[in-house]
This record gives sequence, structure tokens and C-alpha cells, in this order.
Amino acid sequence: MRALIVEDEAFLAEAVQTGLRRETIAADIAGDGDMAIEQLSVNDYDVVVLDRDIPGVHGDDVCRWVTANRPHVRVLMLTAARRLDDKVTGFELGADDYLAKPFDFPELVARLRALGRRPGEARPPVLDAAGVSLDPFRREVYREGRLVRLSRKEFAVLEVLLQAEGGVVSAETLLEKAWDANADPFTNTIRVTVSTLRKRLGEPWVIHTVPGSGYRLEGAA
Repeated sequence: MRALIVEDEAFLAEAVQTGLRRETIAADIAGDGDMAIEQLSVNDYDVVVLDRDIPGVHGDDVCRWVTANRPHVRVLMLTAARRLDDKVTGFELGADDYLAKPFDFPELVARLRALGRRPGEARPPVLDAAGVSLDPFRREVYREGRLVRLSRKEFAVLEVLLQAEGGVVSAETLLEKAWDANADPFTNTIRVTVSTLRKRLGEPWVIHTVPGSGYRLEGAA
């Protein structure tokens, strides 16, 4: 999963970014509404954590832009406005969820995970295919009942492959979904991460390389 944090308070934005990365969610930061729209225009995000009261383009207008131009992107409004009418307004603008400051970080993660299961058709809380089971909330992976310990990036890559339901996932898509804007697209980090993930899951191999196209999870269709 990849998230965009739209927040002008740098300390809070960086704290949320660090926390999300620890939860295997790649996260970028936009400090104002103009930057938010610019990043949303060029990157494929799953969710946006959006503060309403931000410099530049107002958060409400950013939400309207997302609804009109990136309908698959889910919006969680994160704001100090706690009144019921503020929340109703947020939903009317197209927000998918609303969380008032101050908030408990585990609740933010749980809400983002729930939103991430809702692009198009609903996804089950636990992803299960090809003998591999991944629980994004508990951050646990099992292979045929055996607990598999993965790094954060390995976990994120496996989650993207499972969500593809047997489809081929390109290296570009993995970079887009499992890494943030600071990732170097010219390194071999994806190949190395996939190779290590494959070994950790063990034989028989379930992750297969499709030459010239990407990677797929065997038996996940």
C-alpha cells in the first residue's frame, strides 16, 4: 500500500510517515494543497491522509480534485475539526473516512488498512492464495501453516503480489506500491527483495519471474 500524507505541520507529518513505514505502508508527504495535487497527478496512491486546513489549495478542494480525477484513491480526512457538521461536510466532499486530532496511531493504521481493501470490489481482511496467508493488520505471513518472518519491504511486495490474484505485476508497479518517492528506480533493489522473499517463503517456489514483464504468484488465480 502507498499513502500520501497531506499535512503542513512538518513534525506530525514526519511522525506519521515514520509510523506508516514501520507498518509496511510506503508514505510520501505533501506540505500544502498544491504539492498534494502535483504528487497525486504523477504517483499512483492507494490512500490520502488529508488535513483540511492546509496552505495553498484548501484541503476541501484537494478532496474534490481526488474525487473527480483519482476516484480509485481513498481519502481519510485527518483534522482538528471534531464537530459533527465538519465530519458531514468532509463526507459530502467525497472523503471515505474521517479521523479527528489528536488520534491513536493504531486506529489510523487500522482505518487505512480498511480503506485499502475497498478499491473496486471488497477484499478479505486476510489475503490467502497459493498456500500463503498474509494478515496486514497483524503483519503476519504463513506458508502452509508455517510462520514466515519478513522484512517490511518483503511484506509489502508480497501484499501487492497477493492483491494481483495471480496477475503479473511489473517491477514498476512494485516500485510504485511498495516504495516511496525517495526510491531509486535504477537500482536492483526490487530484484533483490523479490529473490529474498522467494527464499523466505521456501520451496516449492510460489513467486515466479515472467521474463520482460514482472512477477506473479503461482497458483493465486
